Amino acid sequence: MIVCRPSSSIAPCQPPKVARPPSGPLWVHEIKHDGYRRMVRRDGSRVRCFTRNGHDWADRLRRSGDAAVLYAFDLIEHDGDDLSSLSLLQRKRRLARLLGRAKRPSIQFVGHLMGDGPTIFDHVCRLGLEGIVSKRTDAPYRSGPSKAWLKAKNPASEAVRREREEEWR
Repeated sequence: MIVCRPSSSIAPCQPPKVARPPSGPLWVHEIKHDGYRRMVRRDGSRVRCFTRNGHDWADRLRRSGDAAVLYAFDLIEHDGDDLSSLSLLQRKRRLARLLGRAKRPSIQFVGHLMGDGPTIFDHVCRLGLEGIVSKRTDAPYRSGPSKAWLKAKNPASEAVRREREEEWR
C-alpha cells in the first residue's frame, strides 16, 4: 500500500518481474505481501482506498467481516506536500515517523532489508513467502513501469500458484 493523493492524480509504480533481484549499496529489499495493492488517501475524516484503475474500495473494506491490515511501504504526499521527488529512503523515514505516532495494529510499516538481493530472495523463498520488491534507495517515486523497483516472485508461493491457475482458466 502507498499513502498518497487520489489515483486520478498519480498512478502506482509497476515494477517489472525479474528472475534474480539486484544487489549493491543503492538497493534495499522489501518482503512482498500477498493481497490487494491500493493507493490510500485520507481526506479529513474520510479514508479512500483506490485500485490501480481509480475505483474507491473504501466502502468494500468497511463491509468486510474480516480484519484488514494496511501494509504501508511508501509515502507520496503528506498534508498536501508532494513527496514524490524525494528519495525512497527519505519518503520511508517520513512514513515510519508518521505511522510510529499512529500506533494502530491495522496499519503496519513495511521495513526493508539491505544486503545481497539474491541471498535475501533465497531466504524469502525458503520461508514460503511471495517474494521481494527491490528498490533503488536514491530514486524518486515514478508512476507506471519503472526499473527503480523490481519484483522477484517465489515460484513456489501460493500467490504464484493462484496466478498460474487463473492463466489456465
